[in-house]
Amino acid sequence: MARILTGIQSSGIPHLGNLLGAIIPAIELSKDPENESLFFIADMHSLTTIRDAELLKENTFATAAAWLAFGFNTDSNIFYRQSDIPEVCEMMWYLNCLTPYPMLANAHSFKDKASKLHNVNAGLFTYPVLMAADILLYDAEIVPVGKDQIQHIEMTRDMAGAFNHTYGETLVEPKTNVDERVMIIPGTDGQKMSKSYNNFINIFLTDKKLRKQIMGIQTDSTAMEDPKETDGCNVFTLYKLLATSEETAVMKANYEGGNYGYGHAKQALYELIIIKYATERAKFTELMEDKTLIEEELQKGALKARNIAQSVLKRVRTKVGY
Repeated sequence: MARILTGIQSSGIPHLGNLLGAIIPAIELSKDPENESLFFIADMHSLTTIRDAELLKENTFATAAAWLAFGFNTDSNIFYRQSDIPEVCEMMWYLNCLTPYPMLANAHSFKDKASKLHNVNAGLFTYPVLMAADILLYDAEIVPVGKDQIQHIEMTRDMAGAFNHTYGETLVEPKTNVDERVMIIPGTDGQKMSKSYNNFINIFLTDKKLRKQIMGIQTDSTAMEDPKETDGCNVFTLYKLLATSEETAVMKANYEGGNYGYGHAKQALYELIIIKYATERAKFTELMEDKTLIEEELQKGALKARNIAQSVLKRVRTKVGY
């Protein structure tokens, strides 16, 4: 049996990039009876940028609702909120004390965010250490990630290796699981889809607002009557990620045949999302209107997660000398 762990920040309602790049692939992995999955809401990570307590709480519920709406089985797996497991902070401290400063300074995500933010806090700098603690605290063997997170898993392996070298074999060094097809999900402007760039698509919006977002996808100025390139087109790329091979072939033929505008393509993408995710969108709305079920699921998962965390932390404390 493989123990799989993945988390997603509660920085807002999960967008299409989060769904395709993390949530859906992780849920598919969790359906294998040979696997044990731990999925968590990384609300402590979110504190690096969010200072509004009510917003943070609402975002956490929205993130959890997305997981549940897409069918994560909380009976056979573990689903929890990061902040409900205080052991992760103690684990982070032990790892901090073994992590070289240059490793964190060279993290791609830190350098990228630091170049865009006015206030760079220590939490943002030590983000990879908390991420490592999230993983190593549960003896996770496989961590599904996008291409942009591979470095963080390599750093986690380095931290585990440093601890094991210093204190003897104690921590499991995890492996990555990358879905090559959905490494990077493009946003409405062609960059990686991100709330930070405000280029995301939120499938849980009302029909009218969702359509407006999709119609805002950036395209080139090719005239409607002219043939169009599918390579590099944001609309086509997103459509291909969601559609069947037959649907994609039809869209490709429309592009190449001319007399098919980007407005038509965007409308087709909108209709595809509405049909493909009808059940999930309805379930998400239902959960957010009454959050009692969400809280019950998170508390149930926290009890299971803490049992594992406390066992691993006891092993770590003993090795350190406490």
